[in-house]
Amino acid sequence: MSGAPTRQPFLWRGHRLELLAARALWDPGQETLLLADVHLGKAEVFQAHGIPLPSDGGAADLDRLLALAERLRPRQVLVLGDLIHGPQALTPELRLRLQRLPDQLGCPLRLIGGNHEQGSWIEALPQEGAQALGPLWLSHAPQPRPGWLNVCGHVHPVALIGGGADRLRLPCFAFRQQEDCLVLPAFGHLTGGQVCHQGESLWLVADEAILSWTPATTFAPRRRRRSAA
Repeated sequence: MSGAPTRQPFLWRGHRLELLAARALWDPGQETLLLADVHLGKAEVFQAHGIPLPSDGGAADLDRLLALAERLRPRQVLVLGDLIHGPQALTPELRLRLQRLPDQLGCPLRLIGGNHEQGSWIEALPQEGAQALGPLWLSHAPQPRPGWLNVCGHVHPVALIGGGADRLRLPCFAFRQQEDCLVLPAFGHLTGGQVCHQGESLWLVADEAILSWTPATTFAPRRRRRSAA
């Protein structure tokens, strides 16, 4: 998609955000980079259960994060849960990389605890609860609050495009207008996804580009009406 946009503006009550094709959210006014559901160490967890998956220790996703920080120069990076895939994911190598990550990012790294962090302890990265950041209410799972824009993860939203053998599943940002809830796509590549519901505003991520999409075209065709008797 040569020439396709790598970011899309998102304006909520005068507060400007940018949806990034890198599967993250940039808040330029607060100089904060937000992402969710990296699931580092997922391959190692699967391997521990006898499922052979190739592993790079999450290096590719962390390298993508470092490249984003290099370009945007955030004041802080906030992960909205599921940075890791579970206690078994925390190999000595991953622990060491996470310890070094704030220095490599050039800014503080913060973590709102997700369900996959339960029972885990990461050095120098305490799990925080849902909280406000300016007009944003940050949480792992969707947690709408009146008067706030809830920015969250957990769902791993995807859209179904096309049909039959040509059908694609693409990660996306999903905005639930009635709830003022913006769901981020999973930042990690080794993740599944939950198909978005009709009525949500979607922005698809594909080939390092981000595009607004009309959800009505992503669902199964309507059933044919029976002819009148």
